[in-house]
Amino acid sequence: MGPEWTQRLATVYGDEAVEAQQRRYEEAINAFRELYGPGPVAVCRCPGRVNLIGEHTDYNNGFCLPAPLDRDVLLLVRPRSDHQVSLLNIESEQFSPRRFTLSEEIPSGPPGDWGNYARGAGQKLWQVFGPLRGFDGLVVSRPPYGVPRGAGVSSSTALTVVTAIALAHINSLNVPTEQLAQICSEAEWYVGTRGGILDQFATMLGRQGHALFLDCQPQINEDGTRHYPTELVPLLEDYTLVLVDSKVRHSHTTGGYNVRVTECRLGTACLAAHYPEVHTLRDVQSLPWEELSPLLPEEATLDDLEAMGIDVAAWLGDLRIAPDIRLKLRARSRHVYTENQRVLDSVTALRRGDASAMGRLINKAHESLRDDYEVSCPEIETLRDIIMDVEGVLGARMVGGGWGGCVVSLVEAGHEEAFSEQVAPAYEQATGHTPDVFVCRTSEGAGVAIETEC
Repeated sequence: MGPEWTQRLATVYGDEAVEAQQRRYEEAINAFRELYGPGPVAVCRCPGRVNLIGEHTDYNNGFCLPAPLDRDVLLLVRPRSDHQVSLLNIESEQFSPRRFTLSEEIPSGPPGDWGNYARGAGQKLWQVFGPLRGFDGLVVSRPPYGVPRGAGVSSSTALTVVTAIALAHINSLNVPTEQLAQICSEAEWYVGTRGGILDQFATMLGRQGHALFLDCQPQINEDGTRHYPTELVPLLEDYTLVLVDSKVRHSHTTGGYNVRVTECRLGTACLAAHYPEVHTLRDVQSLPWEELSPLLPEEATLDDLEAMGIDVAAWLGDLRIAPDIRLKLRARSRHVYTENQRVLDSVTALRRGDASAMGRLINKAHESLRDDYEVSCPEIETLRDIIMDVEGVLGARMVGGGWGGCVVSLVEAGHEEAFSEQVAPAYEQATGHTPDVFVCRTSEGAGVAIETEC
């Protein structure tokens, strides 16, 4: 690796990480050569992300405050002359090879299949830009540098985004970053998750040393395209974000996540019956909660809402849930409403360097996720209780879609080692799960990291 590689890796990961990342990239390129032979190779990457605050607000057009991590998915690619995509994974014992043909309608693998995220990206880009060349590819995302899977730091989004970046690169598609982020968001619908844009924007527009304030309410440009306001907000000096992976796993494509999306849409429908200008929960942010709360049923089924005059089918679109589920519209809407305000307050706290205020907001966010949105689980609560007893911790909350994953903590610098020594054994003793503890360092957003010959 020459000096240009050193400079590039420093730009992506920071000076202190260059040596380790050089070894990682060299090993990945050598593995690609062994699998596909000598020739050109482009190393594309997409980081995971940690969301400081603003959980389950993105698909409600609300506010979020994520940051890109230095844990990323690498995808090494070489163009093909046909429309085939051949995907190998360096963790071949866990992820067997995948091969598919790019087209406007790509047949899906089984639910949960790792190749579906790449298929979704390929299908969406073909639909937007027309026929595409395929590639031979190698996915590299194993520990300690890869994105932890199922931990609430967007490993699935990282695979979708890095595939889209690779396809755009080898097909010479000059796509603005924000447009590609929107495309990747829609590409994930392929796997059945009806999420928002938080993960894609965080991993593509984020920068080292900063959180990304993201307003998920689109502004419509003169040409009809959408623009989402963003702002880079410096992270706190002398404080560290520490992630602890509970090792409790979830799947967004199971019912719980989409039920929450359903509850938010139908909560919006109840409010829209009184405020016709309301289309999402974000649209009521300027109104007092005391005025909104009585308009939202504490619980209701789909039939109950139909009896109230709500056009359920129109509000749900292609979402499908069991008709007998008791939907908690008031509590879910309250979480989104209060979480949006917490994001705005967090931006203010970061701008003035107020770590104590930031810690309090993080704690309030967890309480809301636990009590109003009900996406926590016993292991997460045990882990957070242990964390909150550690000296130097100002706040901690669960991150991600819910029902497992990680807890992020705001910790005074210098307490990281003691944090790990106290939290890991206590959690393992309490639950039997061995957690991973890692200090969050930020990185550059997703893109093509390096092009070379191997």
